[in-house]
Amino acid sequence: MGEKARAHAVIRGRVQGVFFRMETQRAAEAFNVSGWVRNNRDGTVEAVFEGEKPDVEAMLSWCEKGAPRSRVDHVDVSREAYSGTYSEFSIRH
Repeated sequence: MGEKARAHAVIRGRVQGVFFRMETQRAAEAFNVSGWVRNNRDGTVEAVFEGEKPDVEAMLSWCEKGAPRSRVDHVDVSREAYSGTYSEFSIRH
């Protein structure tokens, strides 16, 4: 097994009302990353990704582009200690 990683991301731009959370979940499952994604009241989308470091980095790269109908202006990323808390990727409401 490789190095594990965890990242906390806040995505800014046109990211609500464009299926961003659903597309993030699909991408996370494709990259074999666990964690969660949710909309915030300020119009941002927040997510936590955990998994193998290259997979988490691939997920963060995906976030820079975003879902097909979205427009990503900026992604704030905080790298955190891997916890192994999540067994799957979920959409939080």
